[in-house]
Amino acid sequence: MLFNSLQFLVFFPAVVLLYWILPDRWRNPMLLAASYYFYMSWEPVYALLILISSVTTWGCGMLMFRDHDRRKLWLVLCLVLNLGILFTYKYLGFAAQSLHDAMTAAGIAMHVPEFTLLLPVGISFYTFQAVGYTIDVYRGDLKPERSLLTYCLFVAFFPQLVAGPIERAKNLLPQFHDVHRFNGYNLLEGIKMMVWGFFMKLCIAESVAPYVNAVYNNIEMHNGVSIWLATFFFTFQIFCDFGGYSLIAIGTARCVGFTLMQNFRQPYLARDVKDFWRRWHISLSSWFSDYVYIPLGGSRCSTTRHQRNLFVTFLVSGLWHGANWTFVAWGAYHGALQVALSLKRKFIPWKFPLQRVGVVIGVIVTFVLSMFGWVLFRANSLADAKIAFSRMLHPHGMLFNGDGKPDIALPLLLIMLLMLHELRNECGTKRMAFTSHPNVYVSAGWTAVLIVIILLCAKFQGGQFIYFQF
Repeated sequence: MLFNSLQFLVFFPAVVLLYWILPDRWRNPMLLAASYYFYMSWEPVYALLILISSVTTWGCGMLMFRDHDRRKLWLVLCLVLNLGILFTYKYLGFAAQSLHDAMTAAGIAMHVPEFTLLLPVGISFYTFQAVGYTIDVYRGDLKPERSLLTYCLFVAFFPQLVAGPIERAKNLLPQFHDVHRFNGYNLLEGIKMMVWGFFMKLCIAESVAPYVNAVYNNIEMHNGVSIWLATFFFTFQIFCDFGGYSLIAIGTARCVGFTLMQNFRQPYLARDVKDFWRRWHISLSSWFSDYVYIPLGGSRCSTTRHQRNLFVTFLVSGLWHGANWTFVAWGAYHGALQVALSLKRKFIPWKFPLQRVGVVIGVIVTFVLSMFGWVLFRANSLADAKIAFSRMLHPHGMLFNGDGKPDIALPLLLIMLLMLHELRNECGTKRMAFTSHPNVYVSAGWTAVLIVIILLCAKFQGGQFIYFQF
């Protein structure tokens, strides 16, 4: 099993301490060894897949630079190999099952072999990071990295290895060549980011998870009211689980002198669905924009083709999240919302006369639309999603159908604290609310209060981070 939160709390200080006491020339090798150890704690043999991805993309980058006439050939071979590995481990079983279902529905008796490969943790993340590097080298936007060791560290850097952010080579690779000097401010800021990330994960995501699982894993046994509450809770569970991990990753890197890109920026305060995707999983959104949407033609084309480009990009993004038709439907849902907003802006350029009221209405509408989308994301099947939608449209009954009453007061209070933090950040301050202050003593005090809240409210026996499965 990959490190849980408590194991990481032991692993992280050891890596930071080693990093700052080792001579400069040994720091990158130590980080590489720590990164592979971190990943091999889950399934040692699958570290070979990261190594294969690293060596092939690095080698193709060097070949494209030296053999300019055949650089497209090297790019295609590299993409086929790396995306082929991703398809084999993540989508082959799904494709075989879908083919079998389609044949059965058509009345054709055909034996389709079953594939039950164990999905490597984080394979979508490190594959996209490595593929992005290769495309950048092919386009001439980036010179190939000459050091294989440095490049392997770029692909396997442990803070963001298994769940992002999906870093760009132009941002992260040069940092491995810099000589980092100890900076107390960076260390404290990194720790504060991590503390807030652990608060999001352990206090909010884990506290609402039991209710969400109880409802969505037995959807037929629940009514509209309980499904609405479970969906509301999952809306914050997915944000606090994934957003919390991103903050932990960014904070961890910050402690050893590295700057990772921001992955979330107050997504539930977005004013429309386009704004939502500028704030949610920013590293993936920008990756698909640069490597899928723009190559398809982006918005510099006819209206029909532009809408097609939008829809296809989000459809592929949905499939990236998992080998299940629910994720495809989720991507199609957000693609349809993007198309609808684009057409509305083009043909009905009306804006609400009262700007502030319009903003509030836009935030509420966008939040509700994202909640409906999360039904597709969380449901175990399209049939379960259909039941959930039908009962949400006719809400009645109790909050929970089962023995005992769920404790929802504390999760709601913690969610309120989270949204106050988000609102303060949205209102102009660039400092982290509650934990940052110009006065270091006040800042440390707020951080101490937050640590106490974590110790009192955290659920330490929870499961892995949700996005580890992607």
